[in-house]
Amino acid sequence: MGRKQQPCLQTVLGLNMAFSLEGKLVVAISSRALFDFEEENQLFEASDDSAYMQLQLNRLDSPAKPGVAYPLVKKLLRFNTKSEQNVEVVILSRNDPVSGLRVFRSAKSNHLAIERGVFTRGRPPYHYLKSLQANLFLSANDDDVRATLAAGFPAAMVFPQSRQLAESHPNEIRIAFDGDAVLFSDEAEQVFQSEGLDAFVAHESNKVETPLPPGPFKPLLEALHRLQSVSASNEMKIRTALVTARSAPAHERAIRTLMAWGIAVDEAMFLGGLPKKDFLKEFEPDFFFDDQTGHCELAADVAPTGQVLSGVANQPK
Repeated sequence: MGRKQQPCLQTVLGLNMAFSLEGKLVVAISSRALFDFEEENQLFEASDDSAYMQLQLNRLDSPAKPGVAYPLVKKLLRFNTKSEQNVEVVILSRNDPVSGLRVFRSAKSNHLAIERGVFTRGRPPYHYLKSLQANLFLSANDDDVRATLAAGFPAAMVFPQSRQLAESHPNEIRIAFDGDAVLFSDEAEQVFQSEGLDAFVAHESNKVETPLPPGPFKPLLEALHRLQSVSASNEMKIRTALVTARSAPAHERAIRTLMAWGIAVDEAMFLGGLPKKDFLKEFEPDFFFDDQTGHCELAADVAPTGQVLSGVANQPK
């Protein structure tokens, strides 16, 4: 009789059954977006990566403090139950694998159920987003965000110093989106930038019944809509808001576009040039996405903020 074959590690761990990300909300996130590695990053930028690696190794048993996207990730993972795994969060980082040890240990210490990560030691990591079927990539690296958007995935550059809100709504995720160049294309924004406000209003009035082309964050809004639908019995809820500088009559095309997509937002703010910061302070988003640097800098004082580096406002001057 032949020798009994021992089970391989994949079989022991249950990995022989193919794991699929199909149908899940997949968030890829850099280590600096999830945890506060700003002090470590200063060393990285001031010297070679060996000093950074050694510092991370020295601090292996010291959990990192929460970063700008930590509250959002913590809430998203609460959509998972023992019977339903609807959200997958993956670390996608330029860190080296040794530094990745501290990232995973920090996640475990903070009770974040994150099991997967890709660490590229300086190489741009966005190449792996297709394999991950990612619905969102959050990073503090502007080059990685631009490359990700160019590849067709929703991405935003986080503002690490953004204010982290207290959990006044622990069972609800609130996400606020700008309209043009974020949920919608920058078609109308181009008219505004090149021809002015009157031309913009005329353009939108003439095309009121023509849906705006989708912007880079339409896939994320769709994924959030699906997550809410499949998690109807979950205590966690999602609340979305459109926060835009549009005003009447340009508001109508935005609303009609969402209707044509079959996606509803819970709140819509057509501010006509009023500061978004004050309204975001009242809405208390877990994250706000906008393409304009000025809007993001002000918003970061009141809420976690990510800049969508797309559209005419982010073209080289």
